Amino acid sequence: MSLIALNKPFGTICQFSAHETRASLGDWVKTPGVYPAGRLDADSEGLLLLTDDGALQARIAEPRHKLVKRYWAQVEGAPDEAALAHLAKGVDLGDYVTRPCRTAFVDERDIDALWPRTPPIRYRAAIPATWVELAIVEGKNRQVRRMTAAVGYPTLRLVRVAIGALDIFTLGIAPGESVEVAPGAPWQRLR
Repeated sequence: MSLIALNKPFGTICQFSAHETRASLGDWVKTPGVYPAGRLDADSEGLLLLTDDGALQARIAEPRHKLVKRYWAQVEGAPDEAALAHLAKGVDLGDYVTRPCRTAFVDERDIDALWPRTPPIRYRAAIPATWVELAIVEGKNRQVRRMTAAVGYPTLRLVRVAIGALDIFTLGIAPGESVEVAPGAPWQRLR
């Protein structure tokens, strides 16, 4: 069994086959026979796990297993505690209501651990940008982006920083880098 942790760069699509205009997982991961356990859209970056074990892939990706995924979202504007509370209780997105989640402001000192994004986000002097953390057990298409927009704070940059107990900073992988995670104890840490 292989379990690979990749720091997926911005702009990379979550497929191995080559794409005409974007990088794909095959540009970063050379281990044969592994597939992503969940997805990150091309505009999102950060931790992506890949495995050749179908049961493990399901335990990581399927919401029924309640594996927490932590995201840092740089949002346009300055949300207050009420906005975070609204996100935490669940948000009606029209086609579904998100499950309750954990939310917090990200300490500015922690942001220093992030790598610069290429290309950088747009900068607007008159509108502040704030970093918030959402810890969710779902992972529907563009869910975090839709949640922050629904409460009035569109996401400018989205980074998945952790899946279960596997944290991108502890793993020490830069964008485009991957590391094999030992199959025994690390999965136990994912719970």
